[in-house]
Amino acid sequence: MSEPTDESQSYEEAREELIDVVRRLEAGGTTLEESLALWERGEALATRCQDWLDGARQRLDAVVTKGSGSEPE
Repeated sequence: MSEPTDESQSYEEAREELIDVVRRLEAGGTTLEESLALWERGEALATRCQDWLDGARQRLDAVVTKGSGSEPE
């Protein structure tokens, strides 16, 4: 369960898996070890999603900058 995120995993795939991890943690009924593994997986997925969003923001800023000829705010 605590395997690293797949670098080829899309944002949508990572987000859906993260939603599933959160649901499982909220539902309870897991051992402490399972809960820790889920938490670690969730952290890795959240980081992966944030990386995707940061990359998208950089791409948008680059397009806006190129189109307007000024630096992004």
